[in-house]
Amino acid sequence: MKKSLLFMSIIGVLSFGACTSAADKIEGNSGNSAGLDDVDGDKLPEFTFDATSHDFGQIEQGEVVTHDFTFTNTGDAPLVITSARGSCGCTVPDYPKTPVAPGESGVIKVSFDSNGRDGRQDKTVTLTANTVPNSKILKITSEVIIPNN
Repeated sequence: MKKSLLFMSIIGVLSFGACTSAADKIEGNSGNSAGLDDVDGDKLPEFTFDATSHDFGQIEQGEVVTHDFTFTNTGDAPLVITSARGSCGCTVPDYPKTPVAPGESGVIKVSFDSNGRDGRQDKTVTLTANTVPNSKILKITSEVIIPNN
């Protein structure tokens, strides 16, 4: 009984210590959490994209295509992207891992692997950031055709 109580106590302490916010994990040069300590309700970052969707048109099955989604932080505080997730394993985003200052631009590079795909493809990338609302969706489409051999 004492051993199981001790074991559960240790698990509880370890679990509590593992719960930290994403902002705590992203450290800026000053040691503050990516400049988020100074953000108040009136000063927020904001995504402004040149475009939030891209159509690759017709591509051959097996082809890997990429597109750069360019954005600017048009807000008044550093913009921190905490995650970017593709709707499936064939869609892979690459995003800035450091804060984007107000007025600065950044790029979300999205790669799509058409291997094993056929026909119309509609994929998304969901960005999570310290914006309001905290998520933004980028869309890519294509028509995957099977090459004639």
